[in-house]
Amino acid sequence: MKILGVGIATLDIINSVERYPEEDGEVRVLSQRRCRGGNATNTLTVLSQLGHACVWAGVLPQDSDAAFVEEMLRQQQVDLRHVHHLTSGKLPTSYITLSEESGSRTILHLRDLPGYRAEWFLEEVDPGEFQWIHFEGRDTDELEKMLLSLSAVEGLQVSVEIEKPRPGIEALFHLPQVLLFSRHYAQSTGHASAESLLKRVARQLGGQRPLLFCAWGDQGAWAFDRQGGLLHVPAVRIPRVVDTVAAGDVFNAAVIHALSQAATPLEALQQGCRLAGKSCGMVGVEDVVL
Repeated sequence: MKILGVGIATLDIINSVERYPEEDGEVRVLSQRRCRGGNATNTLTVLSQLGHACVWAGVLPQDSDAAFVEEMLRQQQVDLRHVHHLTSGKLPTSYITLSEESGSRTILHLRDLPGYRAEWFLEEVDPGEFQWIHFEGRDTDELEKMLLSLSAVEGLQVSVEIEKPRPGIEALFHLPQVLLFSRHYAQSTGHASAESLLKRVARQLGGQRPLLFCAWGDQGAWAFDRQGGLLHVPAVRIPRVVDTVAAGDVFNAAVIHALSQAATPLEALQQGCRLAGKSCGMVGVEDVVL
């Protein structure tokens, strides 16, 4: 299947420490690595490993960090034809601290680069070339234009990742076929569980609504199917949590892959939890499918 992902790429600088420092404290870094990150490009990297032909639509500046990211994506066979290169701005950079004690991560994110614009999408992307288009739910004005342009494209599946609250994002929930919610979004909007969030969204959208998914870390993931059924799959237990960075992006990729193969929502949940769990037991996502 040919899949387009629309979103950002980042440079991730990841420091592993024994435990988080106290405020105004100091700890020794056990190891450091520099890698490509970004929700959409993480998801495409995994989908490429799963056998799909992947294309990324995003923005990069013209600097050495962007060149590093481009090379990493090319190594994963991700097509960069719809990337816009800007002469100003800095590649978004995430400074990530991984605690070996807890297995959790803390992220400081620096962003000084405009997002991908709907006018580029409308002028340069042929939706008929793709069977699936996946969006990060970022700039809602731009996202709405792109989603509306796809409403009449037959046979095309569209998914949107809802990672964080964005002004006006809820008004777009009826436009894709699949919505992928994060735990962060659910909690930021006052929900203590995935079940609470999905039931609320399902009530608001009524019968003509997309499939709804929400991953919840070590508690597994939930989905709401089109018949009104709430589904749950527990998290996969692994001997040791090594790296939780991008686990949500891996889950999203596995769900998209499963649905593209005509899997049921329950089967998609199972594949999502299995692959996300596997990713938490290893470093990075470049070889998660091997």
